[in-house]
Amino acid sequence: MTEYSTHNDPEKCSGASASWWVYLLRCADGTLYTGVTVDVSRRLRQHNGELVGGARYTRSRRPVTLLWEQPAVNRSAAQIMEARLRRLNREQKLALALGSSSRQLDGELGGDHASV
Repeated sequence: MTEYSTHNDPEKCSGASASWWVYLLRCADGTLYTGVTVDVSRRLRQHNGELVGGARYTRSRRPVTLLWEQPAVNRSAAQIMEARLRRLNREQKLALALGSSSRQLDGELGGDHASV
């Protein structure tokens, strides 16, 4: 029996050396989805069904497009930013994606956690 090791998979372990990202997607039905990952392009391909592993939410809302991404210093910081992003209303999320008021929202998303 072969054991599965998560040692080389930064998303399965703490991954202090990995670059973590928070991202925001627009689904085909216009809804927004947020998540964290170490590889945004791979994760986008997963959400679009090109690779195995996309979220259940996005499976019925394809194709999805990347609206916004932000680096985080580690997984914990990325998850904190994601939780804060989820609490924003739709208009605030779209404003962030367009960059029109990212300075105002920086405090809400914990700009100190986003530094690399």
